[in-house]
Amino acid sequence: MNQTVDIRELNERIEQNSSFVSTITMGMNRVIVGQKHLIESLLIGLLSDGHILLEGVPGLAKTLAIKTLASLIEARYSRIQFTPDLLPADVIGTMIYSQKSEEFLVKQGPVFANFVLADEINRAPAKVQSALLEAMQEHQVTIGESTYKLPEPFLVMATQNPIEQEGTYPLPEAQVDRFLLKVVINYPNKEEEKQVIRQNISGETVQSGAVLDTQKVLEARKIVREVYLDEKIERYIVDIVFATRFPAEHNLPTLENMIAFAASPRASINLALAARAYAFIKRRGYVIPEDVRAVCHDVMRHRIGLSYEAEANNLTSDEIVSEILNRIEVP
Repeated sequence: MNQTVDIRELNERIEQNSSFVSTITMGMNRVIVGQKHLIESLLIGLLSDGHILLEGVPGLAKTLAIKTLASLIEARYSRIQFTPDLLPADVIGTMIYSQKSEEFLVKQGPVFANFVLADEINRAPAKVQSALLEAMQEHQVTIGESTYKLPEPFLVMATQNPIEQEGTYPLPEAQVDRFLLKVVINYPNKEEEKQVIRQNISGETVQSGAVLDTQKVLEARKIVREVYLDEKIERYIVDIVFATRFPAEHNLPTLENMIAFAASPRASINLALAARAYAFIKRRGYVIPEDVRAVCHDVMRHRIGLSYEAEANNLTSDEIVSEILNRIEVP
């Protein structure tokens, strides 16, 4: 009974504090046509304190989406175009010698922003990618002998192009695992495409003013961590992750030879975090199995390594996740 009262009180608090979600969604929809899933994913990343990897062909509003989100929140935005000749100093900053003061001064790089768009991240070599790694994981960077904290909230949205192979460097598994979500964006439907044409040939640019500040985002994150996660849901999350490690024990013997490496404990943590954020977006104070299922593909698809056999059978990690979700018993 006590717990019911707690959840009721939590529901009311979330109802009051999540009103900005619809304001942001409306602001995003004014600028971006369709892409409901992309907008939802950006909000999940923002509320879960996680980073997002976007994969999609050019021209699907990936850059526009994060730029719009940054303009709706009074936050600093920077864009880094990743190229093969990029250096770590171009991302995090460097020490420069000042003749005037006769000493070395720190020149901070574009990573010192609330929203960082790492455009075409797979075009830069491993050294640059690892420089971004510390920033993403620790929310700090080291320049010279000093360590500098990054502003909060700090969100990296990286994009990668799936169709070009020349001049690209596959992201190391350790780095890919640090992204909360990997979101695959598809083409718009016919109606949306017509709307895109109208919007672009009219010559009118829709501007979105700031609707909330970064402090409100940090407060919302605290409430998201209070969203109730029942033990049955915890068990459900663990079962999904363990099914990637021991498929035969979960009545999935066909997947035994298809998985080269399984999801790490980071997958379980991120599945719980993303499910909580999704419940918050839906203005609920507790997580239900549908929340876990809604975020599962985005959280898991980049954490499962496919074997040669899976690739020979044209099996994707998405199909493996779908098969696991169909087989694991829903609480």
